[in-house]
Amino acid sequence: KMAVITVTTENLIRTVTMDRPESLNSFNADMVHELCHSFLDAANDDSVRVLILTGAGRAFSAGADLKSMGAAPDPSKKDLRALMASIIDFPKPFITAANGLGVGIGMTIHGVADLVFMAESSKFRTPFSSLGLTAEAASTYTFRRLMGHQKASWALLSGEWFTARECLDMGLALEVVPDDKLMQVVYEKAEQLAALPLASLMQTKRLMVAPHAEAMKSAVYEEAVALEKLAGGP
Repeated sequence: KMAVITVTTENLIRTVTMDRPESLNSFNADMVHELCHSFLDAANDDSVRVLILTGAGRAFSAGADLKSMGAAPDPSKKDLRALMASIIDFPKPFITAANGLGVGIGMTIHGVADLVFMAESSKFRTPFSSLGLTAEAASTYTFRRLMGHQKASWALLSGEWFTARECLDMGLALEVVPDDKLMQVVYEKAEQLAALPLASLMQTKRLMVAPHAEAMKSAVYEEAVALEKLAGGP
C-alpha cells in the first residue's frame, strides 16, 4: 500500500505533503492516520524545529473523501479526533502552505496552524451547510477567535467560496503569495524560525495556545457528536 503523505526534513524544517493529487488530497482514513503520526513523530524529533503542511498537485485538500464516508472506522487507525489532538498539542511552530483549493478540512485546518500562507490563486470553502452537516477541525472555535463572530458565521454557514485575499482580510492567513513563490517564501519564514532556540519557540507557543487547547479539543468532540447526529439527514 502506497503512503498518502510525503515527509522530508532539511535545515530543521519538516515538510509534510498530502500526496493524493488524483483525489485532490482529500482526507480518507489513511490520510488522517498518516498525518496524525507525522505530527506525533515531529513533536518528538530533535531534528525538527518547524513543521510545514502543504499539498501535492493543484489542490491543498478537497476535504473529506466522500467515497470513504460511512465506512466502518478501523480501530487500528488514528481518527480525526486523534489527528486534531496531535495538531493542537504539537509543541513547535506549525505552518500551513495552502498551494491551491481548500474545501472543508482543507479550509478549517488553517484555524489550528500558527502561521498560514496562501497561494494567490487558492480558493476555500466550508460546504458543511449545503451537505446538511456541520463544521469540524475545531473551526467552530478557531474561526470565531481569528475572524470575529460575524465573519466566522458567514464563512461556516454560507458555504460560499473565499479567495486567498478574502481569507487574509478575514484573519485566516498571514500572507498571500504569488503561486510560483509560495514554497520559497514559506521556507524562508520557516528558516527564520528554525534558526532560533527551540526551547524559546516552544515556550512562547505553549503560552499562546494553552488557554485555548482544551476549548479546541472540546470543540472537536462536540463537532463530531453533532456530525454523527446530522449524518444521514437531508
